[in-house]
Amino acid sequence: MGKSRGEAVFLLPPGSFDSPFCFWYRFYMVDGTILGQKTPKKAIIRLTLTALFASLIAGGTFIGIPLPFSPVPIVLQNLFVVLAGLVLGPTLGSAAAALFLCAGALGLPVFAGAGGGIARFAGPTGGFLIGYFFAALTAGLAAGQPRAGKNTPFRRIILAAVLGFLVVYIPGVIGLFRFVGSWPKAFAAGIFPFLIGDTIKSLIAAAAAGRLRRAVADHLNG
Repeated sequence: MGKSRGEAVFLLPPGSFDSPFCFWYRFYMVDGTILGQKTPKKAIIRLTLTALFASLIAGGTFIGIPLPFSPVPIVLQNLFVVLAGLVLGPTLGSAAAALFLCAGALGLPVFAGAGGGIARFAGPTGGFLIGYFFAALTAGLAAGQPRAGKNTPFRRIILAAVLGFLVVYIPGVIGLFRFVGSWPKAFAAGIFPFLIGDTIKSLIAAAAAGRLRRAVADHLNG
């Protein structure tokens, strides 16, 4: 009876919102964006969609290919991160990414290699994890909020997907530079091996997003 609205919904341990991603997720979900909706049904649907995409991102941890010459593995998580932004829009898409990062920061094994813990953010792949949040936000902003009865041009969705993948590289390479000691090595280990794969993922995300955006548009507005 004495629980606040946020505590009743999230049931996360005390202090779990100390992580900036946990705080961001709480801000979106509790402080008006989702649970503040006038229609409880829409609030539940939005909460479900956000949690679903966070689960998809987390599920991507089980599909990864380690590289012998780089501490950064090939993963599917960035595909689902960008897809979250394309389908849900900037607010809920980045909330899904924030929920995933919050879960990992709390120690759940959702990061690449089935690892977790806030120390991962200080490791060689920490910059890429941080980039996931900005990738979802960027892809969502570039694609625009899904609107019922309004189709987004496919070229805009492709551009949004490409921008989302590119954004991941910025904090990723900066963080990797701290460990490899030079920019050429950081680029060689953090960008070049992934360009072809991420191009293919961009096309997959864009192709899937068109239909999914139409399917969820009614639930993301009003």
